[in-house]
Amino acid sequence: MLDYTKCTKALWKIYRESTIPIIPDIKCKSPGEGDLIRGRDPAVLAAELETAGAPVISVVTEAAHFGGSPELLLSITKRVKIPVMRKDFITNRDMLKESAEYGASGVLLISSMLEKRQLVQLVDYARRLGLEPLVETHSKDEIRFADEQGLSFIGINNRDIGLFETDNGDVGVTEQLAADVSSGALVLSESALSCREDILMAAKAGAHAVLVGTAILKADNSTDMYKALSGVHHGRICT
Repeated sequence: MLDYTKCTKALWKIYRESTIPIIPDIKCKSPGEGDLIRGRDPAVLAAELETAGAPVISVVTEAAHFGGSPELLLSITKRVKIPVMRKDFITNRDMLKESAEYGASGVLLISSMLEKRQLVQLVDYARRLGLEPLVETHSKDEIRFADEQGLSFIGINNRDIGLFETDNGDVGVTEQLAADVSSGALVLSESALSCREDILMAAKAGAHAVLVGTAILKADNSTDMYKALSGVHHGRICT
């Protein structure tokens, strides 16, 4: 089996230096915020964020609501050297194969959009392709099931993906759920984080890393914003 832990290896490296790693999330638009790229080249932006210290880049390829595409993924994987994670509503093996062929190192699998058996099968197939599955959760039941699967990467979405990021989620969701992960997986707090205080709250709740999209993309200078959010210390002892 191919190495499927490239994303979490990069994140654990920073975490063990007592700092919360941040994954910047590149998406062209969102239903709640509209155009987020504003005429920029996403691949150039990804390269700039890599230079700013991003250990992993997340790319939203879903077209209808977020304006992405597989070609967007390919343009970014060809531009950066760090692991790239594909975010989409992935429901079948063909999308996983496409992700691997287009250079992704990881893929998002959303618990609420998959039957449990289907989720287990897609996790296994992703690993066999060398893709690290990030299993996204938004409830205690989803956390419980994900925690039983021997995953390396579990996400907690602070917003309800079923509402396409138009709800008023906040870090409180991570605070409610992160402590229920007991498997040793890297816990990623996703969405609704916009400042260092949010990142610290997520870390105190038990998250090992965070994903930030809109706050970085809406800033006048996205790389400066990324740097401003970086360097939050979690204060835990790492072995």
